Amino acid sequence: MRASFALRHPRAQRRLTTGIAGLLAWVLCLGFASPSWSTSLDEAETLFHTGKYDECIKAVAQEIDDGARGERWRVLKITAELTRGKYAEALESLKNAYRFYPTSVSLRFLGRDVYRFNGKDQDAANSLAMIERLVLASPERYSSPPDRVALGRFFLSRGADARKVLDQFYDVAIKQDPEFVEAHLATAELALTKQDFALAASTLRKAPKEAAVDPRYHFLLASAYADDDRAGSAKELDEALKINPRHVDSLLLRAEQHIDAERYGEAEKTLKQVFAVNPSEPRAWAFQAVVAHLRSDKKGEEAARLSALEPWGKNPEVDHLIGRKLSQKYRFAEGSALQRKALEVDPSYLPAKLQLCQDLLRLGDETEGWSLASEIFAKDGYNTLAYNLTTLHDRVSSFRTLQDSEFILRMDPREADLYGQRALDLLRRARKTLCEKYGVTLKEPVVVEIFPQKKESAVRTFGMPGAEGFLGVCFGRVITANSPASQGEHPSNWEAVLWHEFCHVVTLTKTRNKMPRWLSEGISVYEEENQDRSWATALNPRFREMLLDDDLTPLSKLSSAFMAPPSPLHLQFAYFESALAVSFLVEKAGLAALKSVLDDLGEGITINEALPRRTKMTLDQMDKEFGEFARQKARKVAPDLTWEEIDLPAEASSVEITTWLEKHPRSFPGQLRLATRLITEERWDKAREALETLRKLYPEYVGAENAYAMLAKVYRRTSDKAAEHAVLEDLAARNGSASEVYLRLMELDEAASDWKNLKKNAQRLLAVNPLIAAPHRSLARAAEQLGEREEAITAYRALALLSDTDPAEVHFRLAKLLLQSGKRTEARREVLKSLEDAPRFLEAHRLLLDLIEGDKPKSSR
Repeated sequence: MRASFALRHPRAQRRLTTGIAGLLAWVLCLGFASPSWSTSLDEAETLFHTGKYDECIKAVAQEIDDGARGERWRVLKITAELTRGKYAEALESLKNAYRFYPTSVSLRFLGRDVYRFNGKDQDAANSLAMIERLVLASPERYSSPPDRVALGRFFLSRGADARKVLDQFYDVAIKQDPEFVEAHLATAELALTKQDFALAASTLRKAPKEAAVDPRYHFLLASAYADDDRAGSAKELDEALKINPRHVDSLLLRAEQHIDAERYGEAEKTLKQVFAVNPSEPRAWAFQAVVAHLRSDKKGEEAARLSALEPWGKNPEVDHLIGRKLSQKYRFAEGSALQRKALEVDPSYLPAKLQLCQDLLRLGDETEGWSLASEIFAKDGYNTLAYNLTTLHDRVSSFRTLQDSEFILRMDPREADLYGQRALDLLRRARKTLCEKYGVTLKEPVVVEIFPQKKESAVRTFGMPGAEGFLGVCFGRVITANSPASQGEHPSNWEAVLWHEFCHVVTLTKTRNKMPRWLSEGISVYEEENQDRSWATALNPRFREMLLDDDLTPLSKLSSAFMAPPSPLHLQFAYFESALAVSFLVEKAGLAALKSVLDDLGEGITINEALPRRTKMTLDQMDKEFGEFARQKARKVAPDLTWEEIDLPAEASSVEITTWLEKHPRSFPGQLRLATRLITEERWDKAREALETLRKLYPEYVGAENAYAMLAKVYRRTSDKAAEHAVLEDLAARNGSASEVYLRLMELDEAASDWKNLKKNAQRLLAVNPLIAAPHRSLARAAEQLGEREEAITAYRALALLSDTDPAEVHFRLAKLLLQSGKRTEARREVLKSLEDAPRFLEAHRLLLDLIEGDKPKSSR
């Protein structure tokens, strides 16, 4: 994944998982009328909410034996028993409750899960059917807020339209009683299942204050914040577990976060806490199966999966959950197979259909994937992800496809005309270079889709708009990327992005998608630098400091650097450090050893087993030597400079700065500040002297106010074009996205009639922004002068789509080149376009006459 460094774990891949504990706890707040022992009921509910489930069961049982009335007592006891995995006891409690409250919708809906987890699927179906009969017989009986919430959940379970449930049940319940907590929680749950995270969060923020004593409130907020506000999510999750350290949903969310961060040992510790509450909790066993799979423990995986299915053999959530987590680890083939298993037991299970749809699109099985998206949206119009995908499908259908036996490249038609062939040629070079280097044979064409809008790319990649910062993503044989049009005034080098992403295709194929993120990203960044030095990430002062301080992550734990970086800078550093780790491995053990590590990963060997096996170093030794390797690299950067910040006001003169430098003569910030001030004061000789010194001391620095750019300004003001060109060329070789530098070099090259350099710099600019006229114009001019007719024709064709300054001249030059190539019909078409724009264009008239004369038969001339 090539990123300009932003978040990870896109929200569309996260789904609210509320098993029995989450699904059933709602009944505790339904607010049914109860007699004088309601204080005791409140105390019992507090026992439940704080995780004292056995005490709750005992207290409620005693109250029932003493004659307590009201179905809330029965619901509370059954819910607590289910939470503890006491399914047989819950069944007996349910049967007893039906004797007293046969028309209770809450008990009937609760009965669905009681029966299921006792292996009584038909009784579960009958329980739901009874709700329908009860409501049809006496609809007026079920109009209270608690009943509306209960019926809303029931109708959702039957596949009802989510918006209607919101409008006709939950919203009405809130209007009837704004202080009714359960209606707010139910609305948030529904929003989360539909990936409407904003609605979930806003609904919870509007909930009554007493909601904050319920761990579910904080759990739901943690789920809503999980991707956009990680700190807020962590705070809410901590709050939920503070109220109830045994809250199953919250513990499972924490376990899932550990799995995402590859902290599998921590995940298992958390799962043990869940098993202490309910040894049969299906979702916990599903997560245990995920951990076993990621450790290549096939027996452990199957045993955990069977344990997850033991209480209810037809539970579709089990395979769906395992598959969803595997897909998040890029195991899309395994994930999609598990979604199909889930759909075998319940063909209507929408979460599995939705995940299968995403998996198929990422696997390149687009016909079935897009069809599923349409099917899901037709059945669930409120599903944000399905809506986004169906809308995107209409957009992608309008794209131009450039295709050969190796690639299927889809782009906006206009962009395809401007640089589509160039992109295809680059991908072919990447395929030849990288497949040969890593010994990989690709059996199917690679799908590449380039989107002119960020939101389109985000939907194709993550299912939701947002996810700012990602330039490209690779799923295996499918690559998605942002075009320069989506990146504002300063786009990144799209050629570097595609090279990076195609490297992922190679390494993911070699490892069968079984590689840690740090190694995948590290190799891709490493290969960018190998292909073009200007694509390399420069070792800037902040990275140098981070390498030397505590920010350096041990090689054996590098994946953790990607999981929850405290800032975009730290994520950027994770990419840099990963590439540095790959350089270390190649230097210490050789490329062959690295390739063998990839082979081992493909066979299911874990990274921490494969690395020692192939490098002949223990993990501790590797961490120690890598740390020294990284620090040594940092020390070699600008060794004669120091880094103390200058403590003078912004308006300080060069004299004042020079005085400060007498005490800090080697300060990089001070030397940079002096050079900047000398330019402001137009003391060009002094500025040049300071900048030349700074460039020699720190040639790697190409950040803001770098010596190269400032020297170029000095040389331009002193009319030294040769020196300006030389210093800009040095900068261009170090910075692959320096559009302004390329533009200035093109000006200097054309003025000097240096056609070879003009062509080179025009191509550099095309690699950054092919959507502007300048690089096409310069390339056309240079190719024309160098006699490279076909390249000139291609450049003029592109320029004709962009240029609004002198279209007549562009069409005329294109006509002349086409005529020289023997393409008379196309030449005539272009010269007519030229005359259409400039009817008095004399040379175009002459060319048209020549074409007409040349087309006449010899006898009529």
